[in-house]
Amino acid sequence: MKLLITGGAGFIGSNFIRYILNKYPDYQVVNLDKLTYCGNLDNLKDIKNDPRYEFIRGDICDKKLVDEVFARGIDGVTNFAAETHVDRSILDPEAFIKTDVLGTHMLLEAVRKFNIKKYVQISTDECYGSIKEGSSREVDKVEPRSPYSASKTAGDLLALSYFTTYGLPVLITRGSNTYGGFQYPEKLISLFVTNLLEGKKVPLYGDGLNVRDWIYVLDHCSGIDTVLHKGKLGEIYNIGGGNEKTNLEITKIILSQLGKDESSIQHVKDRPGHDRRYSLDTSKIRKLGWQPKYSFEEAMKETIDWFKNNEWWWKKIKSGQYLEYYKKQYGK
Repeated sequence: MKLLITGGAGFIGSNFIRYILNKYPDYQVVNLDKLTYCGNLDNLKDIKNDPRYEFIRGDICDKKLVDEVFARGIDGVTNFAAETHVDRSILDPEAFIKTDVLGTHMLLEAVRKFNIKKYVQISTDECYGSIKEGSSREVDKVEPRSPYSASKTAGDLLALSYFTTYGLPVLITRGSNTYGGFQYPEKLISLFVTNLLEGKKVPLYGDGLNVRDWIYVLDHCSGIDTVLHKGKLGEIYNIGGGNEKTNLEITKIILSQLGKDESSIQHVKDRPGHDRRYSLDTSKIRKLGWQPKYSFEEAMKETIDWFKNNEWWWKKIKSGQYLEYYKKQYGK
């Protein structure tokens, strides 16, 4: 199979590329990535010379380029390309609408034009909105509450409409909060770990009691792989780790593992529209034979150790060195 992975230089996308190449020796991967601020080719430094891997820099909103890439004989598409950070979506909603909605449209049109066999849309549990009790199922009403989650929901609905209207081979995954190596240091775990390693405090929103379900990136990758190869077309599949923790609990775990105390916490004003709790019902994907492999404790330790051992990767990001290099190489 020749698999096009869009947004493959990002956190989950780069882990997924490595996962696919390791698991399927006869697969080829084409990575189409715009290389925005969080797209980082260092994420794939170890496989850049693999003959089964090809990188193309470009925007999924560029119809001409997308058509040129698809014309190379692509069999399947996994779309990770997205703006994903809620805080940034509050400051600049337009960028999210462009990539997450219009970009998805461009890909779907190419899937339609070139008769692609599979299209997997990578989405988020945030589409369901905040849930007080129980767990969100794939058939539940979507209630996005931020420009980010609204743009992802719009992309999902567009993809499903192409399945219904044109018979496109669409699948959707909605994952819970993901953590692990190569995560850009703006999300809770990656930011807090690197801040503490630098001797800085960690900015905890509000009372810290917002609840998220956490999944290790390799478990998330195996879930996407399961849906790609076993999922029923036109369906949505939740991928969650079953590890519901408050942000305060996560913070205390990180503090403990790094030998810090609660004086390293800096409580900051809560962000607008901060959803209180997400929770996913994963019974549907488990019927396909998938389940998480890594325990939360094991994966958290591995993640923290990864950041400890890879200062070369995150220090140049936080210092702005990587951004300067990126501008010199590729322009703005």
